[in-house]
Amino acid sequence: MDPRAVVTERMAAFEPVRVERPDLARAAVTITLVPDPDPAPAGSAALGTDPLLDGLALLLTRRAPTLRRHANQWALPGGRLDPGETEIVAARRELDEELGLRLDDDAVLGVLDDYPTRSGYLITPVVLWGGPARDLSPNPAEVGSVHRVALRQIDVDPLFLTIPESDAPVIQVPMLGRFVHAPTGAVLHQFREVVLHGRPTRVAHLEQPVFAWR
Repeated sequence: MDPRAVVTERMAAFEPVRVERPDLARAAVTITLVPDPDPAPAGSAALGTDPLLDGLALLLTRRAPTLRRHANQWALPGGRLDPGETEIVAARRELDEELGLRLDDDAVLGVLDDYPTRSGYLITPVVLWGGPARDLSPNPAEVGSVHRVALRQIDVDPLFLTIPESDAPVIQVPMLGRFVHAPTGAVLHQFREVVLHGRPTRVAHLEQPVFAWR
């Protein structure tokens, strides 16, 4: 079965939760699916739980070290909505501005739940089909580096921590040799649950670490 059709079907079966928070600035991030540059061979123990999706990766960035906020952190391409924009339009624009990848409307496969952040944003994750994405040109003012992360690398169980500053659990996704926290970690976890496992798992209640509250 075609991997794009699988993702499209599973996203269509998911009912995203929209949040009304006029006190927060609207933003969008992208989960952009591209070919895995180093796919696991057939029969390998490295293959994920869903063989239909093996061979796919997503685009993940490290934020530029010169940024005033959240420098060097792992992030999904995205940013704040411009006046009059929808979340989907903003997601596609930000992907083009950050990585030089321009996609049409038909690349949109669906959206995940809105995620309110401690730093004042309401994020809508938009799932996009990126195609080959051969000639990426990261914007050095925003992006320190760009990585193609195989979907099997995000198919891991997260850790949940308690902190004295919040009653909500802090999510940590073990990947890339470290822990990826919310909001990126929460979005990746929901994508894993919805697309790789067909589970309508909610993540808006999951907490960010205190260092990301600013």
